[in-house]
Amino acid sequence: MFTTPLSSTQIDTYNTSGASNKDSTDPKAAQDKFLTMLTAQMNNQDPLNPMDNAQLTSQLAQINTVSGIQQLNQTMTSMAAHFAGMQSLQGVSLIGRTALVESNTPLVQEGHAYGGFDLAGAADSVRVDVLGKAGQVLATSQLGPQAAGQGFFEVPLDGVDPAAVGSFSVVASSGGRAAESRPIAFMPIASVGMAGGAMKLTAQSGQSFGYDQVLGYR
Repeated sequence: MFTTPLSSTQIDTYNTSGASNKDSTDPKAAQDKFLTMLTAQMNNQDPLNPMDNAQLTSQLAQINTVSGIQQLNQTMTSMAAHFAGMQSLQGVSLIGRTALVESNTPLVQEGHAYGGFDLAGAADSVRVDVLGKAGQVLATSQLGPQAAGQGFFEVPLDGVDPAAVGSFSVVASSGGRAAESRPIAFMPIASVGMAGGAMKLTAQSGQSFGYDQVLGYR
């Protein structure tokens, strides 16, 4: 009894199902199974119509491609696990530091409100307003001209109840026109964890943010 060459459909079916879960994920097991099937096929081929070199080369190329992909998947999985472990260790070293995050929540300590801003261009005038939870102005500080880039402020609250502070606003102008800026908040890091494979930082205020959201540290 003679057999016909393995078709691409048969090879693909084996690669997706495999003899077992282990065979479908272990490159060596997949290769062993394939070579066993190929040897049996060659031993039982029709001597009057043998498999040609092109057929053999095509089947060997397919199993090599599949094995390479499986090995690459295993390598990437291992690298991802290693990277996650390194991130966890790095995260522990961040506890107690202060992260700079895009936010308009000021850090209130010892009667002062702290924060920062990032100017798209130089500004002739920059003013910071510390706002209450209802949006009312609680304190103001004129910072004067500021260069492009990050800048920081410290606004005395002059007896304002820290619990009443809600946010801050940066008003910048250049040549009589509003200058583009974004607010930067100081977030003392209280804890670090992993969520969905990504590092999550939690500030002392309870706010959480991703590691990729951090603009810098102080």
